Amino acid sequence: MISYKHTQIGYLMLVVALAVLALFTWVQITARAEPPSVDSGTNFLVTFIMVLILVILASFTTLTASIDKNCLQIKFGYGIFRKKFLLSEIVSTRQVKNHWYYGWGIRLWLWPKMWIYNVSGFDAVEIIMKNGKVYRIGTDAPGELETAIKRSINT
Repeated sequence: MISYKHTQIGYLMLVVALAVLALFTWVQITARAEPPSVDSGTNFLVTFIMVLILVILASFTTLTASIDKNCLQIKFGYGIFRKKFLLSEIVSTRQVKNHWYYGWGIRLWLWPKMWIYNVSGFDAVEIIMKNGKVYRIGTDAPGELETAIKRSINT
C-alpha cells in the first residue's frame, strides 16, 4: 500500500524533448525526399539512434517519489531509471536547495559527495543512509516529501 506519491513534471525537459522530436521528424522527412546516398543499414542506424535519444529524453520529463510500508522509491518517466531506498536504512531527512550548477537528471556530485536525482527546480529533500551515503531527491513539494519520509521512518 502506497502512503505517499507525488510526480513532478520537468517542463523544460518536456519542451526540449518535443523540440528534438520536431527536429528529428524534419530530418527524416527531408532525408526521404532526396535520392538515397547511403545504404539502408546506415539509415536504420541513424533512425535507431534518433529513437534512442528521444526515449532517453522522454524518460527524464517526470520524477515520481512514492513511499510504501518498506521503501522510498523514485522513478524517472516511465521507469527505466529508478532507485529504491529501504526506510529502515534512512537515518535522517531534511529540505535543501540545490545549487544551479548541480544540474538536472541523475548526478554524482563529488564535493560534497552525494547522488542527486531531479528533473526541475532547485528544491530537494536530502536523505542520509546508515552507511553514510547522501542522496538528494528533487521535488516541487519538499515539505510534503520530507514529512512523509519522517512519518514513515518513525513508524
